[in-house]
Amino acid sequence: MRSRSAVLVVSLYLCFALACTSRPPANDASNATPADNSAASQGQGPASQTAQAPAPAPEAPQPIVVPAGTTLTIRLNETLSSKSSTDGQPFTGTLVNPVSAGGETAFPAGATVTGTVVTAHAAGRFKGASLLEIKLDSITAAGRQISISTAAISKGEKGKGKRTAAMIGGGAGAGALIGGLAGGGKGAAIGALVGGGAGTAGAGLTGNRDVTFPAESALSFKLANSVEIHR
Repeated sequence: MRSRSAVLVVSLYLCFALACTSRPPANDASNATPADNSAASQGQGPASQTAQAPAPAPEAPQPIVVPAGTTLTIRLNETLSSKSSTDGQPFTGTLVNPVSAGGETAFPAGATVTGTVVTAHAAGRFKGASLLEIKLDSITAAGRQISISTAAISKGEKGKGKRTAAMIGGGAGAGALIGGLAGGGKGAAIGALVGGGAGTAGAGLTGNRDVTFPAESALSFKLANSVEIHR
């Protein structure tokens, strides 16, 4: 009887031990729920989210800054004159030399520039000075037109009013002398008119001169303000 009980106890112990060892581990993939398996298959676990995090955006390139005072030498595409040009008239040209800033080319040689005639004063026939003043407004770089501001350059001729008056007076005096020799007072009056006309004509031909910037001439401008070129 005792031996039978012992055999029964041993049998029960073995059955219990076998049952325990046959259970799958708690973290076995077979115990995962369908939702867990779906998330793992789609790479939505914590490790996958870390691996797929977007890379930081690269920093935007810094603009090229051309400082104020930089010289721009251009070649005119057309002739500008104090006599024929007008205030506010636009003109164009091309950049002669490349302009660099920060070790990079800001404005390439051959770039198109536009400008404006600020002042165009024609010389007076008898007195007054001529003046031609121009400036740049824009330049084409990196495929787009960039606004710029430059100091104006100007050229003028002083008036010759004193010289003109002397020539007129001298002509009248000579005419009066010739008239007096020819026929007295009346002849002197006629001679004065003739002489005055001669003096006036001479003044008109040799008086004030107009200012001209010929086509293809090279002119140098300085930037009044710095210019930023965004890439």
